[in-house]
Amino acid sequence: MSVHSVVIHTDGSCLGNPGPGGWAARLACNGTVKTLSGGFALTTNNRMEIYAAVMALEALTSPCTVSLHTDSRYVCDAVEKRWLANWQRKNWRKADGKPVLNQDMWELLLKELARHKVRFHWVEGHAGHQENEEVDTLARLAATRPGLPQDTGFSRS
Repeated sequence: MSVHSVVIHTDGSCLGNPGPGGWAARLACNGTVKTLSGGFALTTNNRMEIYAAVMALEALTSPCTVSLHTDSRYVCDAVEKRWLANWQRKNWRKADGKPVLNQDMWELLLKELARHKVRFHWVEGHAGHQENEEVDTLARLAATRPGLPQDTGFSRS
């Protein structure tokens, strides 16, 4: 059984923080490119950055080797620097003892990371990186769509 290699670019956006938010992903495999996007009526930028990665990985129909590119240090470092593993081990508490924000989103991401072999790569945002600019535009547009659903995991507290 062959495992597909997929290159993914993701971005999240928020018009105000919190505010209407959007996410987008660009998946490329064997010359085929697929884009995805969506949003929520009230959310945060960090939630949209995580959700973009979740939705991209969830869209893969079989386990894959993934190179995921994001301009979110928060998302990239949480995985690559093993913050996620530490937060889980500490019952979703940070080093200072405070609760980890966005636990619901991180749990969704962990589920997808268990299915795929994923390596996260940080790219500088708004620096002319073509694929990053593409998903940035799609995420911002998604945040402006009328009738966006509620982000049920978002809390102002």
